[in-house]
Amino acid sequence: MNKSKLIQLLQVFSKSELRELGRFLTNPAFNVRQETIPLLEILVKTGLSGKAWPSKEQVFSAVFPKLAYDDHRLRLAMSALLTSAEKYLVVTDFLQDSPAFQSRLSKVLRSRNRHEASGQALNAGAASLSAQTLRHAEYHLERYRFEEEQFRMLLEGPEAAQGQPQMLSDQLDTAVLALKLRQACSLWAYQSRYNVPCDFHSVEALLPLAALHLHTPAVALYYHCFRAMTTPGDTRHFLTFKQELLAQGALFPPEELRDLFILANNFCTRRYNEGDHSFLPDHLDLYRIGFDRNYFLSEGILSRFTYLNAATIGLVMQEYTWTEKLIREQQAFLEPAFRESVYAFNLARLEYQQKNYGPALQLLQRAEYKETMMALAAKTIQLKIYFETEEFDLLESHLQAIAAYIRRKKVIGYQRENYLNLVYFVRKMLEINPLDKKQKQQLRETIRQTRPLAEKEWLLER
Repeated sequence: MNKSKLIQLLQVFSKSELRELGRFLTNPAFNVRQETIPLLEILVKTGLSGKAWPSKEQVFSAVFPKLAYDDHRLRLAMSALLTSAEKYLVVTDFLQDSPAFQSRLSKVLRSRNRHEASGQALNAGAASLSAQTLRHAEYHLERYRFEEEQFRMLLEGPEAAQGQPQMLSDQLDTAVLALKLRQACSLWAYQSRYNVPCDFHSVEALLPLAALHLHTPAVALYYHCFRAMTTPGDTRHFLTFKQELLAQGALFPPEELRDLFILANNFCTRRYNEGDHSFLPDHLDLYRIGFDRNYFLSEGILSRFTYLNAATIGLVMQEYTWTEKLIREQQAFLEPAFRESVYAFNLARLEYQQKNYGPALQLLQRAEYKETMMALAAKTIQLKIYFETEEFDLLESHLQAIAAYIRRKKVIGYQRENYLNLVYFVRKMLEINPLDKKQKQQLRETIRQTRPLAEKEWLLER
């Protein structure tokens, strides 16, 4: 029972929503299968309330007490309840969107020649839309729909010649530009991460038009974001993007604002990885503000990657007090499956950076790392500690363990070569005569020219 689509859907309902669904089922406009009512009752009383799930026979007996068990009939009842539950979700969501409801009502009334009532519904919806604080792409699209409905009503009336088609056209331009640029930024980020090619010719063709709509935050923000990502050499676009983001953030819903901050941080990360450290203050600034305003939470969960990246920037900038506060306070928002390991890893990095090697080793050894790359990163910190504390016997054993781990886990791609090269050069540093300047210089040049190579800067410093 608990693997059925019906059960999986009902499990995301709150208690109050389940009660409302029960009342929803009594309305014949939405549900004509009366057996769905006792079916919901038995499911709520048993499995959905935390008790053991009943068998199909028990459910059938509760729903059809006078009939012999019929699996097909039970499946039909479950399918009907699933459909009604889906209707409930859509209807309640739609009714909560007052502008959309009034817009649809206006169209329906106009189609039935109730023009006065249609106009009233349209005015009410437009007023409700204007009263909202959000000014994201969906706002402009909804506003276009109101403008279009207003224009249609005008065409059907005696004052058709007084219409303003340019206003309608301009509003559609704004909506399309906001949607297209937002999508382009998301696709560019996806392409950069997964190396999946996308065609941006249509977006590039729209950029001159978008440049004329920079007074609109939903266009300006994504225009400068896209230009920053596609022309990283021109840093003016990123600085304007950041400025607009901090100034206009309240005009966007939380989920979109989170995505915007991630896009901004991704730009800084890319520049840092390319050797440009000039954006580190901006990067840290974005993380500070984002965490202070809870922008990085999605349904109460903080991505472990955002947690790791923010701590990395804090450590690079040597903002140890802020970094420790971040690590400790944000731990509770991590996914439970990764919480302990990611928390211990971040805290170990902080201790290592401050040369507290004993506490760092204890933290690294107490956590179980489920992800290969996280495990390799933790082993790398251990490697560095053993080298810097001159625990060379432990270091040699650890180097063997890393190489064996890479072979056992079948680490693929450039990461395999990345870490094997690290092991190789640490061994070379152990073997080299520290008084032989020529050997040291040759090894230094070899390290510089080797790619890929983890911890290259650390190796060169040593």
